[in-house]
Amino acid sequence: MVVLVTGASGFIGRHLVPALMRAGHTVIAGTRESHALETENGRVAHMPVDFMDDIAVEQWQDRLKGIDVVINAVGIISETGAQNFERVHIRGPAALFAACAALRIRVIQISALGADRDARSRYHLTKRRADDELLAINGRAVVIQPSLVFGPDGASAQLFTMLASLPVIPLPAGGQQRIQPIYIDDLIDALLTLVASDGYSGQRLPLVGPEPVSLKQYLRELRRSLGVGEPRFITVPKTIVDTAARLRVGLLDDDTWQMLQRGNVGDADVTRQLLGREPRRVSRFIDSSTRNEMRVNAQLSWLLPLLRLSIAVVWLTAGVVSMGLYPVTDSYALLARVGVPSPIAPLALYGAAALDIALGIGTLILRRRRLLWLLQLTVIIAYTAIITVWLPEFWLHPYGPVVKNLPVMIAIYLLFQLERR
Repeated sequence: MVVLVTGASGFIGRHLVPALMRAGHTVIAGTRESHALETENGRVAHMPVDFMDDIAVEQWQDRLKGIDVVINAVGIISETGAQNFERVHIRGPAALFAACAALRIRVIQISALGADRDARSRYHLTKRRADDELLAINGRAVVIQPSLVFGPDGASAQLFTMLASLPVIPLPAGGQQRIQPIYIDDLIDALLTLVASDGYSGQRLPLVGPEPVSLKQYLRELRRSLGVGEPRFITVPKTIVDTAARLRVGLLDDDTWQMLQRGNVGDADVTRQLLGREPRRVSRFIDSSTRNEMRVNAQLSWLLPLLRLSIAVVWLTAGVVSMGLYPVTDSYALLARVGVPSPIAPLALYGAAALDIALGIGTLILRRRRLLWLLQLTVIIAYTAIITVWLPEFWLHPYGPVVKNLPVMIAIYLLFQLERR
């Protein structure tokens, strides 16, 4: 069959496209990017798809000719920039669904567990509206509702493995919220079954792992699988989580916190029927082939921000101390020893202090920092060279103020190298 996958460059789409090709289907990748996708099976035909703009039925009709099945894998967990739920979850998909109904094309809508009559979050509510509209106009459509989806390259997996690898794991309101994660390979296998069969048309199908677990149990299992020892937990009181979510401080906002509190569980029987077997348990999400890489990535995801914060503190401390906490007369004496004339000593002192503070602030707030790391290395090398020539005794100081430049430079160079990631 000819299958169009919208959202082909997303997490689910990246796994689904090559799986469909291996199953013998002709795949068209619908993405906002203009380039074709590369898979292990070769290049995939591309269709430009942008639900922010493609909101009229007429925009879809010509493009859908020759398509047998459409799988909509487009979704956003929160609104960022110009992307909003109204267009990405409702108006864009509604136009696509109407065109598919007119052309009698089967549609598989990837929705979310919780997008039902009890939905309260904007994410779930907008997903449900699209699901309802699809099932009302297309008798051959099916809506799948996955729980949390775990895969080594998924944002959800990266978040939860990061939390699981922390020395002390914070649990919102005790971590008893119920979830039922499904492994990405199981989700893809279930989708392949649905592509090949009309047997579930007109239905909403929960796709979940074999059994519910609490958030605390989930993090414990992931930590054990990563091989970083037994977990230590700390409870974050609900009032603090509520306030942080409302202010959008931390990992949760109001919507995601509401969804987590509601729980994310369903009946696993449909998943078993589609797979013809038991779905993978959480204890098997991380296997020996991915354990080392996932452990390193999980630890780097919180160690690198801490390293960046410590570098910022070094620059800010140096700048603030030089502004006057350290005796100014002593600073002028050091400048005189390196050949700075007394009339410009204040400019040299406060200019260098301002530069240090600017480098510290930049380390904290800039999103792209490759040039910043190079500038910091240049400044440290310059400071070290000046001290080596005119103040060499600081190399032998018992607190090692110059020797400490060496690990700081290595740390900054590490951040420079990893910035590409």
